[in-house]
Order: sequence, then structure tokens, then C-alpha cells
Amino acid sequence: MFIDKVKIYIKSGNGGNGSASLHTEKYVANGGPDGGDGGKGGDIIFEATSSENTLNVFHFQKHFRAGNGENGGKKNCYGKQGEDLVVKVPVGTVVKTLDGQVIADMFHDGQREIILKGGKGGRGNRHFANSRRQSPSFAEHGVKTEEYEVILELKTIADVGLVGFPNVGKSTLLSVVSSAKPKIANYHFTTLSPNLGVVSYYDQTFVMADIPGLIEGASEGAGLGHSFLRHIERTRILVHVVDISGSEDRNPIDDFNLINNEIYSYDEALRDLPMIVVANKMDMLGAEENLVAFQKEFGQKYPIIPMTTIIHEGVDVLLRAIVDKLVTLPPLEPMQFEPISLQKEEEDTFEIVKLDEDVFEVVGGLVAILSRKVNMDDYDSFRYFQRVLKDKGVIKALRQAGAVDGSTVIVGDIEFDFVD
Repeated sequence: MFIDKVKIYIKSGNGGNGSASLHTEKYVANGGPDGGDGGKGGDIIFEATSSENTLNVFHFQKHFRAGNGENGGKKNCYGKQGEDLVVKVPVGTVVKTLDGQVIADMFHDGQREIILKGGKGGRGNRHFANSRRQSPSFAEHGVKTEEYEVILELKTIADVGLVGFPNVGKSTLLSVVSSAKPKIANYHFTTLSPNLGVVSYYDQTFVMADIPGLIEGASEGAGLGHSFLRHIERTRILVHVVDISGSEDRNPIDDFNLINNEIYSYDEALRDLPMIVVANKMDMLGAEENLVAFQKEFGQKYPIIPMTTIIHEGVDVLLRAIVDKLVTLPPLEPMQFEPISLQKEEEDTFEIVKLDEDVFEVVGGLVAILSRKVNMDDYDSFRYFQRVLKDKGVIKALRQAGAVDGSTVIVGDIEFDFVD
């Protein structure tokens, strides 16, 4: 089983709550607040590794959650930070949102990206002390984080991509020029997943990928091709293998045009990739005549190399052509994209929504901030809540929206009567 696209669920750790402790000690009068801050929640970190080449592990484990921060303690003791969770993914994995926006491209071995940050820890009550409120009995709760769904999409990183119809000799070619051991048999779809091999030619090395056989309609989901066309996107050169003998009563020219059409239908930008054509199975009957017709049709546009891979004939010519072309091309680079963040920065903005004739709701980032700090059963906390509403202009905005004495105001989970 080869899995190269999967949906997983990730959640960073919640922040720990601040402590609402008051210092008590023998012979110490009015010790004051000494509540410590809560610990920060753990981050979700993705790390690229070359030791994995599939996303199979994510078929069995879908949920990933970092550790929560510990609560603060008395005597100004800070809570312990939550443990980060490192999720290892194969090199070449692209992390996306459900609607396809790119979060990160895990291109380099060992690359680390923080995908989700842990929630901030709540502040202890000592932060809320002032000249008029010297012993606050309330503290701030830590930030509670959300769970997100993300898509992991593996795009093989290779210098050369082998493409062509099934059973034209791509796997055989890969096994001949590298130490890769792909499954080889005389039937369609022998190769069910991309195979990678490192090819050495004198002092030059490059990575070659055998892309599973494409068929007509692959760009629209037919056969195996739709699942694996994405693995062509990162290659620098395409090597198009053609059965020049037409051994299955096929026309090499028609096959070549059809596969190219499927590739370019999937991504028009792939037209810019250099292509070398391998005219394989030259030892079979009818190959010489077909090669003449093929060269007449495409010889001006593509380099065409006659080969019989099973006996290694033409291998040196192909490798020299690939190396000569690779040295003229820029190195592989990560995707160019504008990264997005799943989490939004907390802002103390608000908006007044009129729900009914005499019912108003305050919504926005300010509500989330207040919900972590207010305890309606605590007098100091409620006074703090009233002060923030006034200082941030919420009371003024409520008046402008039509609130009068006795109007119902909703702020998060808190509901109270407006007093002008």
C-alpha cells in the first residue's frame, strides 16, 4: 500500500491557568497576591525526514495533540510548559488546508516548521494588582486551542521523472541505471507506486523516479495516473519511455502524444520541462521502421535515444544526455507560495450585534480575551470586567447602537442588564 495524500487532525496544547493565590505567612501581614503564571501549551512541529518515503503511517494514526501547559502555583511559581509534539513527514510533503492553501513545504531533510503554536499561559493575580485593587482574587485562564484538519500531500523530489504507458520498460530502465529494485513483470500496472533510485554517472549523481504507468484519461482520474501525476511536478527533466516496437498493437506516435496530453492537461506548466525520449525495445520486430517514422515526426523537437534496456544497450548514451542537460538547469527549489497560518492573532477588537429589539451582543476578539479573565462570582473580577468595557469603548458603542437602561447585553457566556 502506498499512500501519498492523507487528512490528519492536529491540536497544539492549551495554556495553563494563572493562579489566584494570596501570600500567607506567619508574622507577615497583608502578604499580597503571589499567583504564578500558567505554562504555555506545546507546539505542533513538522519535521522532514529522508528515512520515510510514504505517508502510510498517517493511515493508522490521524490525531496529533501536543501537551497542555500546567497551571501556575502560589509563591509566584510558574506552570510547566506543555511538551511540543514533533510530527515526522517524508521529504517533499506539502502541508495544506482543506481548501488547498499551502501552509508549509517540507522540502529539505531535517527542515522544521511550527504549524501550530501552543496557547499562551494565563497570568497570575499579581499582574492585576494596582493601587486601588491591591489583593485581586482573580487570575487569567490560559488560551484554549482549537483542533484543525490539514492535508498532507507527498510530492516526490527527483531530478528525473520516467513517464510513459504501462509496460514500456520504465521499471527495467530504473533497475538498470540504479540500485533500485522495482517490481518488474510483463503486465500492465506492475508499478503501483513511485520508485526512486540514485543514479551515478562518473562523478555525477542524480535521483530518478519511476512514475506509475499513465493511460488515457489519467489527468481526470483514470487508472493510477491521477494519483501520481503530482510526483512529476518537482522533476527537472522528463524521460518519456516509448515502446517503439508497438508490441501490443499500439502506435508509438499516438502513445507519445496521448501521454504528453495527459501530463500537460494536469499542469500546463510542465510544458516547460525538458524532455528526452527513450525509444525502447529496439530488439523487437518492427522497431527499426517505427523509429524512422517517430524521428521524422518528433526528431526536431526532442532528443530521441534508441535503447534496449533489458540488455543495457543505449544506457550510456541516455545517462550522458541526462547529465549534460542537468548541468544547464537550476537546482531543485521549494514551492513558491505565500504561507498562511491556521491560527489568527488574538485582537482586542469588538462589534455590537443587535439580536432583538432590546438585546445586544458584543462579539470579536475582545470577548475571547475577557472570557479568560472574568469570574462573575468574584467582585474584583466583575469590577475589572466593567472597567475594560468602559476603557475599550464598548459601553459607548452600546449606547450608539441603541442600548438603554434595562437592555440585555451578552458578552460571551456573560449576560447582564445594561445600566446607563
